[in-house]
Formats: sequence, C-alpha cells, structure tokens
Amino acid sequence: MVVFAGQGDARRSMSLLWRADRPEHPDRRPGPGPRPGLSVDAIVTAAIAVADEDGMAALSMRAVGERLGRTAMALYTYVPSKSELLDLMYDAVHAELPTEYDGSGGWRAGLTGWARDTLEFHLRHPWVLQISQARPVLGPHAYAGLDTLVRLLTATGLEARALRRLAGTLTHFVRGCAGTVAEARQAAAATGESDEAWWFARSALLGEVAPDFADRYPSLAAMETGSAPRPPAPDPGEGGEGAVPYLEREARETFDAGLDVLLDGIEAAVRRAGAPRT
Repeated sequence: MVVFAGQGDARRSMSLLWRADRPEHPDRRPGPGPRPGLSVDAIVTAAIAVADEDGMAALSMRAVGERLGRTAMALYTYVPSKSELLDLMYDAVHAELPTEYDGSGGWRAGLTGWARDTLEFHLRHPWVLQISQARPVLGPHAYAGLDTLVRLLTATGLEARALRRLAGTLTHFVRGCAGTVAEARQAAAATGESDEAWWFARSALLGEVAPDFADRYPSLAAMETGSAPRPPAPDPGEGGEGAVPYLEREARETFDAGLDVLLDGIEAAVRRAGAPRT
C-alpha cells in the first residue's frame, strides 16, 4: 500500500508541521492514570504507536482515539483529518535520526554511519516506507535529516548538482534495502512458512520442472554456483526467537555490498572532479 503525503489542506498541514511545540519524544506511549488532556503532540504520539505496533493498515482516527481513551471526533479539533495526521507522524518520527556525525573519519565514514542509522530507523518504523517520496513531507525534522545527508556529501567537495543527485541515490538505495528487510521479517508471519522451508521446497522442484535450467540461464547458473548456496533443509530445532530469517540475512549482505559500491563510485567521482579527498 502506497500512501501519498500532503493530501490535506495545504495551509493547515504546513502550519501544523511547523508549529513551535514539536513533540520531543514521538515514541513515548500514553501511560496509566488519569486521561491526559488532548494535544496535537499526544495524538501524533499515539498514532505512531498504532502504526509501529499494528501497521499502516490499522491506522485510523478511531484507533488513535481508542488508544487515548477518546472518540475519533474528539481528535478533529486538533488534527483535521487522517491526511494531516500522516504528515505529522512522518515528520515527528524523523526526529529520531541523528543530525551530527564525527567528521574525523572523513566523508566515507560519515555516510556509512548515516546509511546504517537510516536503515535501522526504517526497520523500527516500517510504515514510513509506505509513504511515497513522490510528494515528500515538507516538515522540519524531514528537512533536518536531508540537511544532514547533504552536509555529509558536501565534504566530498563535489559541486551542488552532483550532491543533489547523490542524495537522491543514497536515499532510494537505503529505503529500498530497508523495504526488503522489512518484508523479509513479515513473510514468515504472513505466510506461516519460514524462508528456509519456502526455498527448500521450491528449489528442490526447480530441477524437476526445469532440468535444462543451467543451459537456459547460463549466467545466472554460473553466478549461483560461485556464490553462497541456497538455504539448507529447514531444521525443526532451529529458527527460534532471535533467529535472523534467511531473506533478511541476504538483504543485509546486499545492503553492505551495495553501499560499498556506491561509496566507491563517489570516490571515483571525487577523483574525476579533482576535488580534495578526505
């Protein structure tokens, strides 16, 4: 499910996003005791909790109201609709991302840290990946995150046009990898079958239904022969709590390899431009 931001009233949405009283702890959960007074911050905090725990599909004004012990109608005085709420949620949760990195290790170390932090951020809040980047949320925390990335890239010495394209490339790469890891985490629960069991059942049949597979797809077959083998047959004694699904391990290794290639490419661009390398 893809959700497009900025579908509410433009002036009201932007005013709410840039209000002075930003939520300092967007991951805080409403605690026991007397019902707190409603506020935009309290509503956004509760909405983030709903999305984190139950996913975007479970998010509604009614669900947020129930979490706060109120009716959905009580929320509309503070947030006009779910559209504005999504914008506020997206921006508020981005306050978690670091905005400072130690520059002593050079721009490559800084970008590596940024990429890993951003990947883990998306895995804590996978619903964020469903909000399309085609129409970004123009809020202060989202801009702070982008400003951090551009500042790290600026240390390469590349010109502004290149920085703009590289910022987009790195953002899309990290979001894409995060999406694959998030889906890998959800697959077993959604299907009732582990990654290992899924691969073992189908790879065993592939030789039967396509005995000429290696002849039809020689490059792919050669790559697979020279790379890590497919998962072994599932072991009923393995895969307990804390075990990393096979597809998640693969996705994380792809992330590490792809990030190295992208950073190597930036180094090559720096050398071509004659910019100082740090």
